[in-house]
Amino acid sequence: MATFFYKAIGKTGSMVEGTVDDVTDKAVAFKLQGMGLIPIEIASRKTSQQWTPDWGWRFGGISAKEVMFFTQELSTLVNAGLPLDRSLAICKQLSDRPRVQAMVDEVLQGIKQGKTFADSLASHPKVFSKLYINMVRAGEASGSLPLVLERLVEFQQSADELKSYLISSLIYPALLTLVGGASIVILLNYVVPKFATIFEDAGRALPLPTQILLSVSDFTKSYWWVFLLALGGIWAAFTSYTRTEKGRLAWDKTKLRVALLGQVLQKFEVARMSRTLGTLVHNAVPLIQALNIVRDISGNRVISKAISDIADGVKKGEGVGKPMQKTGVFPPLAVHLIEVGEETGRLDAMLLELSKVYDREVRAAIKNLIALFEPSMILVMGLLVGLIVVSMMLAIVSINDVPL
Repeated sequence: MATFFYKAIGKTGSMVEGTVDDVTDKAVAFKLQGMGLIPIEIASRKTSQQWTPDWGWRFGGISAKEVMFFTQELSTLVNAGLPLDRSLAICKQLSDRPRVQAMVDEVLQGIKQGKTFADSLASHPKVFSKLYINMVRAGEASGSLPLVLERLVEFQQSADELKSYLISSLIYPALLTLVGGASIVILLNYVVPKFATIFEDAGRALPLPTQILLSVSDFTKSYWWVFLLALGGIWAAFTSYTRTEKGRLAWDKTKLRVALLGQVLQKFEVARMSRTLGTLVHNAVPLIQALNIVRDISGNRVISKAISDIADGVKKGEGVGKPMQKTGVFPPLAVHLIEVGEETGRLDAMLLELSKVYDREVRAAIKNLIALFEPSMILVMGLLVGLIVVSMMLAIVSINDVPL
């Protein structure tokens, strides 16, 4: 039996903290509910005292994970029947981050001044996305804010799980590339020069592979700054070009055409688009407005332009499926499922189902891509290191052949 620390809301709406001994956190939650308390946070004492680093992507000093935790806490409180202003005040108390507390306080003050919840959130555009704000606005207008907050929590958790999977999947290939590259740099700049003096003292022509290796080593040791300068210049030129609308469109087209990687990026964009659009439509956001929001948050100009074409088709009364098919950007499965959703009057449900399908597709595609990349990277690094070692061994053998 473990000791759990909890924070809960009492019958009077006040914050209650304490500890409970039980087997699991779920059992603690049931016990607290039986006591007439609304559990907000339950953690083992050991876990609650540990500091956990914040790996969330930051927006205006507040990370995406902090926004997700805020939404979860607010959803729990609002669904428990507490008024919005009281819920926000409790959320402020629950956070131990001054920036989050200040943000929640500003939102609360905006509501007290007569603003809607959505308008108060809109005053923090770097923290809350257009998707978040428009869903809250639709929830306020339809009187279903508690349900909307639940949907936002589900949306953020799905997006965070996919992002975490992408990051964790890329850690090993990145480390492999870093270690392999560092090994080659050390060999060329520290190991090979040690043997260079021995080769020079031998007074005999070295094999061609060894001569090439020594030339490369001399260049990297003496002119490494030229390489860095050239690399920086190429990066600056590339960045400057992709900042233009024409350059960004060309680069995004190129990414989608790259073998294997292009398919992963396409599936990722389709998953994000369908999840966002389905969530917005399900929460009564007008279709044209929802498409404009999806277009703005898309990370690929080709996809954004295709979504604009779909929005134009919807305005003309063509629906979503036909304009989507005309763009030629989206996979046939996505087009087919959306057409079925339109025909059955369940577009939102079909979009959300489509997002789940392509989330699985993205995970499988990344797994296959990494499974191909890892042995390829090991093979390339092994060949490079092998060439360096063989070149040095050839020189050593040629020195031993010199008559004494």
